[in-house]
Amino acid sequence: MNQNSRWGMTRTAMGILFALSLSHCLNDLLQSIIMAVYPLLKEDLLLNFAQIGLITLVYQIAASVFQPVVGLYLDKKPNPWFLLVGMGFTMLGLMNLAFATTLWWVLLSVFFVGIGSSILHPEASRLTFLASGGKRGFAQSIFQVGGNLGGSLGPLLVALVVAPYGRQNIVILCVFCVIAMVSMIPICRWYKRVLRVMKRKHQVAEVQSESPLSKRMTVFAIGILLLLIFSKYIYMASLSSYYTFYLIHKFGVSVQASQLFLFVFLFATAAGTMVGGPLGDKIGRKYVIWISILGTAPFSLLMPHVGLAWTCVLSFLIGLILSSAFPAILLYAQELLPYKLGLVSGLFFGFAFGIAGIASAVLGNMADLHGIEAVYDVCAYMPLLGLVTYFLPNLKAKAQK
Repeated sequence: MNQNSRWGMTRTAMGILFALSLSHCLNDLLQSIIMAVYPLLKEDLLLNFAQIGLITLVYQIAASVFQPVVGLYLDKKPNPWFLLVGMGFTMLGLMNLAFATTLWWVLLSVFFVGIGSSILHPEASRLTFLASGGKRGFAQSIFQVGGNLGGSLGPLLVALVVAPYGRQNIVILCVFCVIAMVSMIPICRWYKRVLRVMKRKHQVAEVQSESPLSKRMTVFAIGILLLLIFSKYIYMASLSSYYTFYLIHKFGVSVQASQLFLFVFLFATAAGTMVGGPLGDKIGRKYVIWISILGTAPFSLLMPHVGLAWTCVLSFLIGLILSSAFPAILLYAQELLPYKLGLVSGLFFGFAFGIAGIASAVLGNMADLHGIEAVYDVCAYMPLLGLVTYFLPNLKAKAQK
């Protein structure tokens, strides 16, 4: 019997899933504003690439280190209104970012935004599971596609609303914080009802369940999954943090045009995310991970050696293929530890953000020392780490035995 059945939630709560996806969309839209305004921050505050990397590092640490902590806390003490608290932190950070005049002020601003993200991801991922009605791959992809779609829209809004008129216009985009809070209210009320049912049935406490693998193999598989996250997000960091600088330097495009190219890449990641979860339900998570990470390598290796048009095409294909990996990796991990949903979600979301932050700092220093193009020459090889997928046990095959 799966956990949804234990709680009497055998039907997929589609309205809640779409509300969670919308909340994720708006959250990641707001989060993506940080990286989209990097060219403006660099120009306004006369920053170098190393300082840009430091901004990303502080943001990602806030958005990563706290995620497992939040997930573990809410596994033990569920709170139906925590999503609203997270969005409050995000709004506070963005309002400060709009008017920051020093690097330290910027770092404090992005720290608050990161805290908002660290609250939303593990909690919303847990609620996605509860609302899935057993259709976990489908539900996780609905949730993830909202985030990736929002992440792709952020740079587009910055190009239209902020870049032409000044960084202070970030305040206008804070209206999306209010919309997000309104969309979270029915989710919080639904979760409050769910918690009441769970308490009535004495099922709020942690339920012990056997993992499909031995403890030793579970630890080994988690390690492989984290290595795959490592390979994926180092390459993603090179595109999300420095792609606009790469295009401006190599091809001489304007700041506004570079944001549109970044939108193309991020939109592709939103489209690709929708595939990973349901496909993993059908053919197994392991095969989706194979295809999504290792399958990106030919395109990543080719991209540093082509012109602007082909760079745009290849970045789209890379985003489309690579983005399907995360839902499959997260669901694989949740299936290994099915009753630690908050902790697992926080660990994997948090590790992804942390790796991206550290990678951005390292890549920023590399760009200062060796040039921005060297970043893409080196990072092109990261998807080859997808070869370690070979060592993952096939949980779908085990479940069918």
